[in-house]
Amino acid sequence: MPTRRTVRQVIAGYAALAKPRVIELLLVTTIPAMFLAGREFPDPLLVLVTLVGGTMAAGSANALNCVLDADIDKVMNRTKRRPLVRDSVPRRNALIFGLLLGAASVAVLWFGANPLAAMLAVGTIAFYIFVYTLLLKRRTSQNVVWGGAAGCMPVVIGWAAVDHSVQWPALVMFGVIFFWTPPHTWALAMKYREDYERAGVPMLPVVATPEHVAKQIVVYSWVMVGWSLLLIPATSWLYAAFALLVGIWFLFFAHGLYRDVRAGEETRPMHLFRRSNTYLMVVFVAIAADAAIGLPMVGLPW
Repeated sequence: MPTRRTVRQVIAGYAALAKPRVIELLLVTTIPAMFLAGREFPDPLLVLVTLVGGTMAAGSANALNCVLDADIDKVMNRTKRRPLVRDSVPRRNALIFGLLLGAASVAVLWFGANPLAAMLAVGTIAFYIFVYTLLLKRRTSQNVVWGGAAGCMPVVIGWAAVDHSVQWPALVMFGVIFFWTPPHTWALAMKYREDYERAGVPMLPVVATPEHVAKQIVVYSWVMVGWSLLLIPATSWLYAAFALLVGIWFLFFAHGLYRDVRAGEETRPMHLFRRSNTYLMVVFVAIAADAAIGLPMVGLPW
C-alpha cells in the first residue's frame, strides 16, 4: 500500500523538480544586469517581477528536464534522489507542473515587465528542452558548450526588463556566462565521470583524457576572463579592477589543475568548481556595485 505523504513532503517534491540550487545563478546574474541596464538602482517592483518570472521559467525548464532525463537520473549517484527517481512525484504531474510554470512565467513577465522579456523566457525554455536536453546532451561532448547558452539568458532577460531592448553589454554578460559554463561543468564532470559514463552521457571527461579536459578548462578560462574585460567601456575602473583581479585569481587555479593532471598528481576538480561559483559572483556583484555607485564610465575609445 503506498505511503501517504504530508503536504510538506508533496511541496518539497515539486520544489525539488525546479532544482532551486541551479536557479541561484538566476539571482546572481539577473539583478546586476538590471542595475547595469539603467546605471542605477532598478525599480524594486520590476526586480521582484523579473525574478519571480525568471525563477518560474527556470523552474519550468528544470522540471521538464527531469521528466525527459528520468532514465539518466536513475543510474547516477548524484541525481538518484530526484523526485521522479524516488517516485515522490508522478511523471504526468511533473510534466503538467513544468508546463504550468512555463505558462505562468510568460504571463508574469509579459504583464509585469514587457513582452520582450516574456518572449526571451519562452525561447530559453524551448532551447533548454529541445536543443540541450533532446538534441545535444546524449549525442556530443560539446553538450554543455552550446546547451549552456540557456543558462546565460537570465542576464539578457534582466536587461530587457529594464531597457525594453537588448544592447551590447547584455551580450557581453551573456558571453561571460557562456565561456564560464564549460570550466564550471567539466570540473564537476571530472569528479562524477563514472556517473556520466554509466548513464551514457558523453561529457568531455568521459570521452577525453584528463589532460585534454584540463587543457580545455584552461582555454575556456582565458577566453572567459578576456571576454569579461569587454564590459569595461560600459562600466568604470571599479569593475575593471575587480574583473581583472578575480580573473587572474581564477586562472591561477585553472592552470594549477592542468599542472597537477600533467604531473600525474591527485587532482581536486571540485575545488575549481566551487571557485568558479565565487568567480561569477564577484564579477556580477562588481557589475551591480559599479552601476549603483555611478562612477564615470570608461567609454569607448572613439
